[in-house]
Amino acid sequence: MESLPERPQPARPIAEVVHAWLRWFGIARLIVSAAAVLAVGAGAYWLLRSPTTPIENTLPVASRTAASTTTVVAASGSVSTSVPSGLPNAGSAATTVPASIVVYVAGAVVGPGVVQLPTGARVDDAIAAAGGLATDADLDSVNLAAVLRDGDRIWVPRAGEAVPAVVLPAGGNAAPPGSGVSSSPSAPLDLNRATAGDLDALPGVGPATAAAIVAYRDANGPFGSVDGLLDVRGIGPAKLDAIRALITV
Repeated sequence: MESLPERPQPARPIAEVVHAWLRWFGIARLIVSAAAVLAVGAGAYWLLRSPTTPIENTLPVASRTAASTTTVVAASGSVSTSVPSGLPNAGSAATTVPASIVVYVAGAVVGPGVVQLPTGARVDDAIAAAGGLATDADLDSVNLAAVLRDGDRIWVPRAGEAVPAVVLPAGGNAAPPGSGVSSSPSAPLDLNRATAGDLDALPGVGPATAAAIVAYRDANGPFGSVDGLLDVRGIGPAKLDAIRALITV
C-alpha cells in the first residue's frame, strides 16, 4: 500500500509570518537595509534632477534692436511720431508733421481748384486730383516729379502760353524752376535794391538775366522807371509785362 503524502501545514496568520521573518532577519539588518535604500534613492535623485537656473539667466537683457515707434493721429489731422529717449543718434523725443497739404491747381487741367493731398505728394498727384490734364496742356514745361509743399500753386500752361505771375501771401516760398509750382515775392521788388537772388525768383527771370540786371544797374546807376529794364539784355516787352506788377523803383 502506497504511503500518503505529507499533510500540509495549516496556513499561519500574516502577523505571525511577519513576526517570524523579523526574528530571522533581525531588526538591525532591517534598519540598515532601509537606510541603504534611502541613501541610494537620494543619490539617484541628486544625480538625475534638473540643474538650478543660473542667476545670470534671471537678469534682464538689454535689447540691441531699436524700440518701436509709436504713431498717433491727433484730432487736428497731424501725425505725431514719438521716439523713445536714450536711443543713439535720436533727435527730439517727439516730432509733429502735417498729415496732409493743400495746394491750388490751375491752368490746363480738367478741374482746376484747391485739392488736399498727403504730405510728400508730387505735382503729378496734384494734377491727377484735379481731374488730369486738358487736351492742350504743355506737359513739357512742368516737372511732374517735384515735391509739393502746403500752400503751393501748380500752374499747367497750355501750348504756347507763358506762366502768369502770382503774388503769394507774406511768407510764401519760392519754388524750384520748372517744377510747375509758381511763386513770386510777397511784395513788389525794388529793382534798385534787389539782389541777383531776389531777381531770380521773378517768373521768367533766370540766373543769367538776374545777373545782367545787376550788372546794368552797377554800370549805369539806379533805374529811373520799370521800363528801364528794356535796356537790359535778355528782357523784352513780353517778359517785362509778365513781371511789371511784381517790381518797382
